[in-house]
Amino acid sequence: MVKFFMKLRSSFLFILFVLLLGADAVKAQQKPYLNPALPIDTRVNDLISRLTLAEKASLLGYRSAAVPRLNIPAYNWWNEGLHGVARAGQATVFPQAIAMAATFNDGLLKEVANVISTEARAKYNLALAKDQHIQYMGLTFWSPNINIFRDPRWGRGQETYGEDPYLTSLMGTAYVQGLQGNDPKHLKAAAAAKHFVAHSGPEATRDSFDALVDEKDLRETYLYSFKKLVDAGVESVMSAYNRVNGVPISVSKILLTDVLRKEWGFKGHVVTDCGALDDVYLTHKTLPNKVEVAAAAIKAGVNLDCSSIFQSDIENAIKQKKLTEKEVNTALATLLKTQFKLGFFDDPKASPFYSYGADSIHNDSHVNLARKVASQSMVLLKNDNSLLPLKKSDYSSIMVLGPNSASLDALVASYHGVSSKMVNFVEGITAAVGPATRVEYDLGAGNKDTTHFGGIWGAGNADVTIAVVGLTPVLEGEAGDAFLAENGGDKKNLSIPAQDIAFLKALRKGVKKPIIAVVTAGSDVDIAAIEPYADAIILAWYPGEQGGNALADIVFGDVSPSGHLPVTFYKSINDLPDYNSYSMKNRTYRYFGGEVQYPFGFGLSYTTFKYDWGTQPAKTYTAKDTITIQATISNTGNINADEVVQAYVKYPSIDRMPLKELKGFKRVTVNKNGQQAVEFKIPVQALQKWDLKTHRFKVYPGNYKLFLGSNANDEKLTAEFAVK
Repeated sequence: MVKFFMKLRSSFLFILFVLLLGADAVKAQQKPYLNPALPIDTRVNDLISRLTLAEKASLLGYRSAAVPRLNIPAYNWWNEGLHGVARAGQATVFPQAIAMAATFNDGLLKEVANVISTEARAKYNLALAKDQHIQYMGLTFWSPNINIFRDPRWGRGQETYGEDPYLTSLMGTAYVQGLQGNDPKHLKAAAAAKHFVAHSGPEATRDSFDALVDEKDLRETYLYSFKKLVDAGVESVMSAYNRVNGVPISVSKILLTDVLRKEWGFKGHVVTDCGALDDVYLTHKTLPNKVEVAAAAIKAGVNLDCSSIFQSDIENAIKQKKLTEKEVNTALATLLKTQFKLGFFDDPKASPFYSYGADSIHNDSHVNLARKVASQSMVLLKNDNSLLPLKKSDYSSIMVLGPNSASLDALVASYHGVSSKMVNFVEGITAAVGPATRVEYDLGAGNKDTTHFGGIWGAGNADVTIAVVGLTPVLEGEAGDAFLAENGGDKKNLSIPAQDIAFLKALRKGVKKPIIAVVTAGSDVDIAAIEPYADAIILAWYPGEQGGNALADIVFGDVSPSGHLPVTFYKSINDLPDYNSYSMKNRTYRYFGGEVQYPFGFGLSYTTFKYDWGTQPAKTYTAKDTITIQATISNTGNINADEVVQAYVKYPSIDRMPLKELKGFKRVTVNKNGQQAVEFKIPVQALQKWDLKTHRFKVYPGNYKLFLGSNANDEKLTAEFAVK
């Protein structure tokens, strides 16, 4: 028996030795690109050394094919996450980007982006488990859109964070940080800053348009936010369709290599907008054919082609000696780094995000966040006789009507996801008051009919009427998507639909009790046309899936309105320069000196706030100093509310200086009869402007003025200082 156990022990030890030897052998044979312990650059270079030229070309296209011999699955780089995971089934639909900018709450936007990447990771995990590698289920998101909303006619302005470079940069940075996460070794998802650069209409001619813009406007306005997002570590930058000063962006070495990579130190990958390389030879016609375009784009600094030119013509470009394989390797290495950071070449179970599943998508926490963002985004524009908030017990019957009151489009905006729990405005109001209150609904108006309307008799029998009118994403948006827009996705003017105006006029004539107008839009619209017919006006934007509940929160006073306009509301298009002009002269609150409907930053509250100085600016500063100021904000009304305190600077009287610029903002919650202290720290370097003579930024000496208020025309506290 002893001999038997000794023999058994020897056999066990021999088997263990063989297993250990085998494990060492397997480890020794593991390909370096699959070894997560090695540096990314080592892994990338090893993988590239194993690829054929044809495989390299394939991987440089957004629909990259599988490489089975190296266990590389197919991958579609195209994904959208502007205000929620888009086009990929059930997801939380947050308010459109312009609405989130109206919150002036970058911390809240970071929470939103974190939720977007959580839902994206969950969807990716679920797709991977089914061995599905389809479009919109990946981890590379072509968001945010940080173009400057320079002109209210641009249909895609709704996708942006408004007209101000500073606000855009803070909101864009918050989005990037939330989406990409804070794991030092892994990207939760990859963000892309788009559309680089000077891309904000005209939409109909974007594939052939040449944006003529001088160095000063380019640096101070159009490039500003991109630089800030590069500094924040954005993983990707998308090149735009248009030319800038004669050169298509996707083949511009000056912008993509000299500025973006060499000057700014960008380490991520550049992706073209979809079909942008085709535009180079088909519409811009600056190069004769696809082979020339493929070579020029690689040399300029493009890493990923959202078309098929790289996949079809890189090999031809090398054969014709217009490109070298070394240049292709360099482009591919940068692109592959993104995939390695996302964990594509590692064991999925080793990912810190592997546990995300179906319960991480559209859960109660995410839905509640969507509601919070929507309620903070809505802007109160009018409130005669303090009609709002309504006290529920005072209103036994409510009429909710209007063409957008039950519209799904008016909730979801462009680049949207879908949800099984969309709450339109009728549903939100109905749920808020409960079954003991009579609520009626009627479409009211539509089909461009300016003479026949519904619901007016019913509204006359109600205690209060809520009329939802305005635009939808089919009237303003991207070319093709906004198929009812009169100008290729863009607006021709600021008007809301004529039938909506006529409907409200008829409603006012037939209804003697209060009317609340709710306006949906993603841009500046002519509120003056409907203002006489409503006692209160709320700008709801495109508020996402919880728009109805958020409106009810505002109307019934559960939340005091605190949204502020991230764009100027002009009186007329006639006050603006030609739409094709990319000069900033007479554009946005920074350079427009005329009268407006509502200034940048405007938004009413259900209470009033008093501002008092704590610490005023010093009398003089140098370029190395920081301006530190403090103020106390007092709530002088009888309702708890948020105030968005905005800090602006006015510049010395020097040619082409802005009239004023936002340099800080703080959202603070102040209880009734309470106070909150706010502090701003503004580096004097933040006041620098581009010097056309030296081609550099510089801080100009002179006399400056700083003011605090609740919008760009509201100077509650002022102080002057000098920069020596």
